[in-house]
Amino acid sequence: MGGADHCLGRSRGGLTTKIHVVVDAQGLTIRLGLTAGQTHDGQIADTLLDHLGPRTIVLANKVYAADRIRELIQDQGVTPNIPPKSNRRWKPCFSKRPYRERNLIERFFSKLKHFRRVATRYDKLAANFLAMIQFAPMRLWLRAYESMS
Repeated sequence: MGGADHCLGRSRGGLTTKIHVVVDAQGLTIRLGLTAGQTHDGQIADTLLDHLGPRTIVLANKVYAADRIRELIQDQGVTPNIPPKSNRRWKPCFSKRPYRERNLIERFFSKLKHFRRVATRYDKLAANFLAMIQFAPMRLWLRAYESMS
């Protein structure tokens, strides 16, 4: 089977997945991906953080604090604002004030949970589940732009 058709991931509790999302300053989805629950978050970073816009600040949690991911971000002329892990000897620059805006991603996930099929994860195949988590943000984009006109 291909990677997108595998089971969503296994744990003692059953099938698990992680949804990874990049949102813009309005909390609207730019990119998203899906990995098995046991997969480390940093493995999908190359895909999600590729082709970032100029003069962007990336706000991410400590999982993305690896030097490799910071370099990927900085090589694009983008500023990473990621809190360093507590066990780091050298602490990179981090500002708490802009990091507060990271709640946009939490609010996005709250909106995503309103889509029952996504929240309950009815789909067994990763490809079907990914299709649904791609469909939900499209509806959020339409709502956002409908209210502007």
